[in-house]
Amino acid sequence: MAPKRAVLSVSDKTGLIEFASGLLKYGYELISTGGTYKVLKEAGLAVTYVSEITGFPEILDGRVKTLHPKIHGGILAMDTPEHRAQCEQAGIEFIDLVCVNLYPFRETIAKDNVTFEEAIENIDIGGPTMVRAAAKNHSRVTIVVNPANYEQVLASIAENGTVSPALRQKLAAEAFAHTADYDRLIADYLEKQQATEVFFPQNLRITATKLQDLRYGENPAQKGAFYLDLEAGRGTLGYARQLQGKELSYNNWMDMDAAWEIVKELDAPACVIIKHTNPCGAALGRTVLEAYERALAGDPLSAFGGIIACNSIVDEETAQAIQGRFFEVIVAPGFSPAAREILAAKTNLRLMEVSTEEGSSFTRGWKIRTVNGGFLVQEEDRGTTPLSEWQTVSIKQPTAEDLRQLEFVWKVCKHVKSNAIVVGKDYQILGVGAGQMNRVGSAQIALEQAGERVKDGYLASDAFFPFADSIELAHRFGIKAIVQPGGSIRDQEVIQAADKAGIILVTTGRRHFKH
Repeated sequence: MAPKRAVLSVSDKTGLIEFASGLLKYGYELISTGGTYKVLKEAGLAVTYVSEITGFPEILDGRVKTLHPKIHGGILAMDTPEHRAQCEQAGIEFIDLVCVNLYPFRETIAKDNVTFEEAIENIDIGGPTMVRAAAKNHSRVTIVVNPANYEQVLASIAENGTVSPALRQKLAAEAFAHTADYDRLIADYLEKQQATEVFFPQNLRITATKLQDLRYGENPAQKGAFYLDLEAGRGTLGYARQLQGKELSYNNWMDMDAAWEIVKELDAPACVIIKHTNPCGAALGRTVLEAYERALAGDPLSAFGGIIACNSIVDEETAQAIQGRFFEVIVAPGFSPAAREILAAKTNLRLMEVSTEEGSSFTRGWKIRTVNGGFLVQEEDRGTTPLSEWQTVSIKQPTAEDLRQLEFVWKVCKHVKSNAIVVGKDYQILGVGAGQMNRVGSAQIALEQAGERVKDGYLASDAFFPFADSIELAHRFGIKAIVQPGGSIRDQEVIQAADKAGIILVTTGRRHFKH
């Protein structure tokens, strides 16, 4: 019986030497190309260069090397008398295993200042062709595209003398997914070269990999999973490192996302406490401890069982303050060793560390939601109108400090479910009205929650006031200044109500609905 043969041609050389050595041990002959051949040869392994098989040299700067009948015939031939006869006549020998991963196109286009020509040269042709050929003929041929599978393949050979049919089929499915993702990435890149604005492709192509099964979905009767967007940067929440605590649920992820999105917009040190995707507390402080204590004081009752996000490293003092209360998750750029030691006593509390490495937080810039029968895609609501573009429409004028205080409540309000009203003072949120069907209802909730604490405080509304009733209500609670987008057909009526009450009224010109 002829020895089994394997073709190895990999960009990612992780575990290559060990895998190739294992194949040799089990009687495989190795065929290789380019850099892979060089690595194997330098390691002292017996390997045949592909040109010795094809009888044809690599040409066109390496663009053509494996595209040859002696390679593809050896991969695609079935174990039938007819195919064996044809291969024997053409001088083609069977290939039993193909180990290929592709030119690093994703890594290439992620580099700063990469040229279009560089990107094009990193589009692999021979590799995907071999991968697809081997995957199609998986009834006989093993295809390996991921170094993580090397050990499993060798174990199967050791146990069965060959790779089991079930494993070959599993690896074939993974291989087709691998080439599909590769082609999607190239198609997206080429389409984006033509785009001048926010890019929504004609065909929505998203590839994500399952990071974890969740404890459950929104409710215990629902299953859930979290998928990592492979286009996202390592500074995004998806790449957060869980340092301790029990498994995450769907609701944990939703609340973590809401918390992290708010705290990223606030000046350091800042802390946000989230319940059901809305902030029940948010504050700035001179230290992370002060920010946490002020955020908690905004609504300590609602904070029970909430999720905390800090934009500074959680230190020992903050950990001591937190450990006496029940929270589900803490999200932060890091935790000091002393903080880790203190919080370790709360074994169910999840600690999530998110990288803040510069340039590591890139996302595709979309928000995607499912609806019955389709998907809604929109641009992310990034940033907000800068202070320099705000307009004071009231007679009473704000000071620079008033504007900074308004900016704080405005940034928090942007992340509250519409209709949204947020009131606060001294860079501390004191009341939140979220998700009500009318704006004055949200204002009533926020102002009553804040009570007397909000006198001479600040109010933000995520959209314009359709009537003057919210202004009149704010006046009764002693609000000093209000920020809102403006744009209502009754703007003049609203402005007159503010002037009558002696309230500063500022417009931003930009709405921040969140449904």
